[in-house]
Amino acid sequence: MLIIQAFLICILLTTIVKIAVGNDAVNGAYFYPKEIQQRLIELGRTDQKTISRKRKICMTSFYVVLPVAMLLIIGCWNGVSDFKTAYLQALLFLEVMNWYDGFIIDKLWVGCSKFWKIPGTEDLPFVQSWGQMFKKRCILTVIWIAGAALVAGLVVLIF
Repeated sequence: MLIIQAFLICILLTTIVKIAVGNDAVNGAYFYPKEIQQRLIELGRTDQKTISRKRKICMTSFYVVLPVAMLLIIGCWNGVSDFKTAYLQALLFLEVMNWYDGFIIDKLWVGCSKFWKIPGTEDLPFVQSWGQMFKKRCILTVIWIAGAALVAGLVVLIF
């Protein structure tokens, strides 16, 4: 059951990204390196204020929707009320989501899809190298060790 639930969290992550960008990758300019953002501004496709506003909206969705989903899955669906079990489940969900984001979203979807290639920026790299992706995922792995404790604490407090 936990694997199915982790998969549902990943689908939710993907859905948030897709809703944020809609049918135009420029809507997700904040996901791109600064060089591409600057080029998009120079091309008149967006401006810094719009990039910042859209980033805040998307990141708020990540930081609200995903933890609430985890709380509901762990506390309601799984009926967990002890810290250790809640922590281990939260850690599993966060780590699966972390590596899913790196491999499936960043390397496969963004790296292989024409959707994310924005005309006028073809000469600029927009996908992290394998080394960059792996380093980022390892750093986030450590961060999620603490993040899982926060989620578990909330589960125990609420449920």
